[in-house]
Amino acid sequence: MRHFAVLAAMAALAGCVTAPPAEPPKATRTGVQPLDRLNVAIVPPERDLQALLMAGDFALAATDLKGASDAYAKATLLSDDPKVAARATELALAVHDQAAAGKAVARWATLGAKPAELASARARMALDRGDTAEAQRQLDALVATGDPDAWREFGRILVSGRDAAQAGVLLERIATPQRLPNDSTAWLAMAELGENLGRHDYAKTIGEAALARFHNGTTYAWAGQQAFRAGDKAAARKLFAKAVEREPTNARLRMAYATLLVQLGDRKAATRLLSTGAQNPDTYAMRLSLAARANDKAAIRKLYDDIRRQSDDVQTENAFTLGQLAELLGKQEDALDWYAAVGDDDPRIFDASVRSAVVLHMQGKDDDAHEIVAELQTTYAERPEQLLKAFAVDGELYMDARRFDAAADAYGKALRVKPDDTDMLYGRGLAYAEAGRVDDAVADFRKILELKPGDIETSNALGYTLADNDRDLGEAQNLIQAARAARPDDPSVADSWGWLKFRQGELDQAESTLRSAWAQRKDADIGVHLAEVLWTRGRHDEARKLLNEVRRIDPKNAALEKTERKLRP
Repeated sequence: MRHFAVLAAMAALAGCVTAPPAEPPKATRTGVQPLDRLNVAIVPPERDLQALLMAGDFALAATDLKGASDAYAKATLLSDDPKVAARATELALAVHDQAAAGKAVARWATLGAKPAELASARARMALDRGDTAEAQRQLDALVATGDPDAWREFGRILVSGRDAAQAGVLLERIATPQRLPNDSTAWLAMAELGENLGRHDYAKTIGEAALARFHNGTTYAWAGQQAFRAGDKAAARKLFAKAVEREPTNARLRMAYATLLVQLGDRKAATRLLSTGAQNPDTYAMRLSLAARANDKAAIRKLYDDIRRQSDDVQTENAFTLGQLAELLGKQEDALDWYAAVGDDDPRIFDASVRSAVVLHMQGKDDDAHEIVAELQTTYAERPEQLLKAFAVDGELYMDARRFDAAADAYGKALRVKPDDTDMLYGRGLAYAEAGRVDDAVADFRKILELKPGDIETSNALGYTLADNDRDLGEAQNLIQAARAARPDDPSVADSWGWLKFRQGELDQAESTLRSAWAQRKDADIGVHLAEVLWTRGRHDEARKLLNEVRRIDPKNAALEKTERKLRP
């Protein structure tokens, strides 16, 4: 195109200085025209830098590392950009091509790679071919550069090594107390790396030396973690308390200590700890979680009011947490407003949309709820994990609305995104069972047991489905017995067992099992089953009283309606 532009410009210039002919010339083709003489140089693909870079990037997108490595190996010979040589080095190392890696590193060195970068690449090459001596020389050179990122890179190299024993030897030889920097984070990182590589004595030595040298919150927290792992909970609590005492403004340490307190069963102390000091979205979220688990309405209301008193920026940053708090307080319209305020760049935007759909469903606005889910399915069409969740949400909403065929269809769409996903198969199996499509339900449950042999939830679900439909009661008994052995105190499993005994005509055992399950958990399905057993035994008044209690718990329960129709005089 540049040649053509020059020709056109020359022609225009000539037209400006040459007098026009007396008569316009005849339009005749004399043979070869200017464009016919235009010669465009065709660069061979192996000499076209941009084509090689594009080929490498396309290969990477297709997870073809060897193809990407080959393309970048050629590109680095044509490019003066050290970034291209660096990428060529990474790719050659990724495919364990020593020759290509050596050439790429040499080219990178010529183009001005930093000493730390070269030492890192050469150390990785040496580790890849099992040359411990050379790896040590290069790792020594790496940490000797004084590069601010040198020790972090040292750790990354050892973690990525294929031989843990070799990495452990190099760790102990190089990351000594005499050489480690004056940074407690680096010491503790080496101690943790030692634990991961099985060098427990080394890890203990470095960790204790870090505590003795630095005496800061991070080192006390590390020591507390070690004490907890060793089973000394009292020592762990004291050490974490010291960590927070040393760094009271460190929100991360307060959260770590609060987590320990929760694990020790002291949620009140965890709540008090988190309520003090500077707050951030993580501390607010953990306070919410603790209050919700305890069903502490006063704490939930206080937290909601505390965040509402903060600046607009803080409220916006915590919009998702505020939405959850509003939900827990029964402020559904406020919850919707807060979820709508979650920014598009907030990592919780997907969850905010899901919660909005749930709130709308609870308000009886199912069309609006499903519209939000449909938007999620469109927005995340190229992101399988989120798309799968969006279809699952659709299924759950339809299940709650007792639109079981629609729920089964939603789970079916999810299974097209991720075939054989056991959670989606389980959801669809339940939907099929509720819709009366028993064969389809049984097929899904059996498929799960092929993929996850002995799965307790599915064994119980399949056993119950067979029992509820008077099918293969011997198999149902085996399945539910297996679930009972694994979960002897689970009321839902006891419910299945009691219902099976009812189907088998063993009314005494059915009643005692269901009574026990009902005492443990006031679940509508358990109550309905117990009521039917009582009715069958002639205790109609007691059965009616129980059904009235179930109606207060779950007035829309499908089993309740079905049983009342059956028992109605």
